Amino acid sequence: MSSFARKLFPSVPFAVLIFLFWLLMADSVTPGNLVMAALLGVVVPLFGARLDREFARIGTLKPVPRMLWVVAWDIVLSNVEVARRILGPESAITPGFIWVPLDIRNIHGIAVLTSIITLTPGTVSAELSPDRRYLLVHCFNLKDAQATIDEIKRRYEAPLMEIFP
Repeated sequence: MSSFARKLFPSVPFAVLIFLFWLLMADSVTPGNLVMAALLGVVVPLFGARLDREFARIGTLKPVPRMLWVVAWDIVLSNVEVARRILGPESAITPGFIWVPLDIRNIHGIAVLTSIITLTPGTVSAELSPDRRYLLVHCFNLKDAQATIDEIKRRYEAPLMEIFP
């Protein structure tokens, strides 16, 4: 493929995929839909090629079974705790935000960490600092900020650092 063609079509499979998906979504093959599909098939891969890609690096999968068990158990316990707090006196609820310092640098590991935190009832990942060194977490019932940070790092971040070095 020539240099010009490579610049125009950085990913031919991606361009074809976009072309076909547009036609499937349009639900009819008309001249206008063909032109739009072709235009999107050229333009979208050009923008996609400009994105900074960071590929997932996988270390060991050894911690995955235990981590799945820990996350599932924490979700069950958190559901019970949130229900108990909601049904109890409102004054017993102490919501708050904490900044969790991150040792993990792999963006895919950070994405899994934020998902785990958000899946666990009572906590929500709110923001990742631009330098990816801190994660803002909202806690439904925050008693001890440092203990919560330590728990997140020990139970979730440490195993994720083995999986995503």
